[in-house]
Amino acid sequence: MVSATASGARAAARCIELSRAPYSDRPDRLFRGWLTPAYRATIERVGAWMEDAGMTVRRDAAINLIGRYEGATPAAPALVIGSHLDSVRDGGAYDGPLGVMLGIECVAALHAEGRRLPFAIEVIGFGDEEGSRFPAAMLGSRAVAGTLAPQAADMADAEGVSVDAALRDFGSDAASLASAARMPGTMLAYLEAHIEQGPVLEAEGLALGTVTGIAAQLRLEATVTGVAGHAGTVTMPLRRDALAAAARMVAAVEDIAVAAASDLVATVGRIEVAPGAANVIAGDVRFTVDIRAGATDRRDRAAAAIRAAMDGIAAERGVVLDVATIHDLPPCPCDPRLMDLLDAAIVATGQPSRRLMSGAGHDAMAMVALGPVAMLFVRCAGGISHHPAEHVDPADADAAFAAMCGFIDRLGEQVRDA
Repeated sequence: MVSATASGARAAARCIELSRAPYSDRPDRLFRGWLTPAYRATIERVGAWMEDAGMTVRRDAAINLIGRYEGATPAAPALVIGSHLDSVRDGGAYDGPLGVMLGIECVAALHAEGRRLPFAIEVIGFGDEEGSRFPAAMLGSRAVAGTLAPQAADMADAEGVSVDAALRDFGSDAASLASAARMPGTMLAYLEAHIEQGPVLEAEGLALGTVTGIAAQLRLEATVTGVAGHAGTVTMPLRRDALAAAARMVAAVEDIAVAAASDLVATVGRIEVAPGAANVIAGDVRFTVDIRAGATDRRDRAAAAIRAAMDGIAAERGVVLDVATIHDLPPCPCDPRLMDLLDAAIVATGQPSRRLMSGAGHDAMAMVALGPVAMLFVRCAGGISHHPAEHVDPADADAAFAAMCGFIDRLGEQVRDA
């Protein structure tokens, strides 16, 4: 039975509240980076909602926000419900926070009814999933999973602020990050609700879908070094134009992905040009390449083809190319048993089950190192995400809330019967 107070609609409304100042680092649009003033305001606000829902609240060394609702057997492994609280630049209100808010609502419903399950529930708002401040993604969930590389602490943001310095402003430091790792055997399962970020559910008239897995991801950063020169005096045959060479490389990335004619996608999402003057030939260019596919071998074949094409272009154009791997994430399959529970919970809301794969990355990719994971997709209007027009109908959020409550109840029954 669902509490009359807790609801998916309230979760959606809270996402809207968090999309405005002081919960955004920009007054005119949403941007909430990890360990920024807006992030501080957000975790304080969300932490208060967790407490209102009956949870004890803490922050770990990575400044992830964690609320715990104790179970009937305190020592039993916990069900972890999570998603992220950071956003991309000029982002939407629901990407990430909706999953955290829905988790809080599920606990609020249990608390209102005085119910305790055979396991605790922990709701985690991860500090960084998007990688929009520092040049790597899923730092918060990887810290919890114990898979964050020590060199991650050496990163700095665009203003030169290091991870260590940013953490110190929140009472932590890079040396303490390892203490955020969760002990093996303490997580029963991980559940993440997230907007689909695609058009499939809307096209089929469905509010919810069960995720089968998350595509393998590879993110590269390419640096092209040529020779800067005067735009009016260096003749075309004598130029070593870094931007002209990079443009050929960007086109090659797209050509290779299109030619694959599969689920493979490749994206150049950021380009930086120096010196960046209208009358100066570009001497240095830096750009990212994001490559994703449902299978690691398909992704890696494309990555090898892209590297070979870029190397050839660099040699032809007389520039120097350096490519660094920012992150390399294998595909993340969702657990079949948990998918069955989620399917049943969705059907109980009155809609058919629908399974689909995620091309976008999620914190579940990190948390799978600790145990089985499940993901629930929620329809978003027009399939739009990472954009201010991102929208979730409150009725769809209510359906997601009901499905998550049903999933939790079914998981509790399984544990009792085991």
